Amino acid sequence: MTGYFDAIPPILHEGPDSTGDFAFRHYDPDAVVLGRRLEDQLRFAIAWWHGFAWPGTDPFGGPTFERPWFGDGMAQARAKADAAFDLFAILGVPYFCFHDADIRPEGRDFAENTANLDAMVDYIGQKMADGGPRLLWGTANLFSHRRYMAGAATNPDPEVFAFAAATVKTCLEATHRLGGANYVLWGGREGYETLLNTDLGRARAQAGRFLAMVVEHKHRIGFPGTILIEPKPQEPTKHQFDFDVATVYGFLKDFGLEREVKVNIEQGHALLAGHSFEHEIALAASLGIFGSIDMNRNDVQSGWDTDQFPNAVPEVALAYHEIIKAGGFTTGGTNFDAKLRRQSLDPADLVLAHVGAMDVCARAFRAAARMWEDGAIESARRDRYAGWETADAQAMLTSDLGVIEAQVRARRINPVPRSGRQERLENLVNRYV
Repeated sequence: MTGYFDAIPPILHEGPDSTGDFAFRHYDPDAVVLGRRLEDQLRFAIAWWHGFAWPGTDPFGGPTFERPWFGDGMAQARAKADAAFDLFAILGVPYFCFHDADIRPEGRDFAENTANLDAMVDYIGQKMADGGPRLLWGTANLFSHRRYMAGAATNPDPEVFAFAAATVKTCLEATHRLGGANYVLWGGREGYETLLNTDLGRARAQAGRFLAMVVEHKHRIGFPGTILIEPKPQEPTKHQFDFDVATVYGFLKDFGLEREVKVNIEQGHALLAGHSFEHEIALAASLGIFGSIDMNRNDVQSGWDTDQFPNAVPEVALAYHEIIKAGGFTTGGTNFDAKLRRQSLDPADLVLAHVGAMDVCARAFRAAARMWEDGAIESARRDRYAGWETADAQAMLTSDLGVIEAQVRARRINPVPRSGRQERLENLVNRYV
């Protein structure tokens, strides 16, 4: 133990009647839901960057957090890892996630970055071997350093492309060494501020080739995990090329990668794109590219990605209902890509934020499971589309406009609208949540 969380006991499940703050009311990892342990259904992960690397800055203010491991050296990086694994143990989470820049100090050049990363992978690997959680996914930070101010794969400078490609190679290999279940690519600055200095065709082609090289290297080193793209429409750039699930799918199809790459969907990003979380999950599942989720929420009064911890059971339940419908997670899971508010300074705040979020997700998943088992919502959906199960309706989809017109005339088809019953279904959902 580092001492940072010394006063905080391991969090245990005490049931919904518990009156203590440091307890799970709804998350019982060993409870069996839909035939599997709840821990295996939810596959919780903690994000290294928000929990241990973020200093509490915002666009108008500097750092508010004073963590004892903050600093640029390897000693601080090891202390940060010690604190991270202490929190993992307190919460009993099965997974964690990281960017390379979260776990290693920035070096003078690529060689020093890689040496620092390799040393920290060895250090973290030993902690995992000693009983720590597993790695849900690793990734490279290709957006924070000033070299990436005009993007990484889409940068107009080929040297930046080369530096980014080499960095991803080392991060993918590090993820493989640690037994990661996935590798994520988030193009934080793969976009543009103005079309006046942007060649869209060239940038998109560069991004496609970059991703193809990542997939090729995955197979070259025998990495068994899933390659994931995380969609985001804006912020920090005016427009990003991986806007939403539909845009990413079109990109993957264009470069022949739709069977190689899936998506990691973040709740906050879905809202920024003008969608709901469950919409993005449902669409990804229908396209065969659903992989994993980043769980958080945005402030409804803010127009940007506030990365708050989830607290709305109905919203989360609808998302998990779509995940259950898709067959559940395979290599993916529920990563808390969420950060404390700048005024939440105490070690206990970081623990309790995750406790509350894990309880929200557990309660929501249980509600989603009841919805799925009862089948009322899926039954209503099937009834609405029942007309399409007839032979005539199916034949129409392989027909042509002339034949269809003739049938409409001959059968004097004159449709009578039917209610979508939205309010009834919304009331139905509320019975479970």
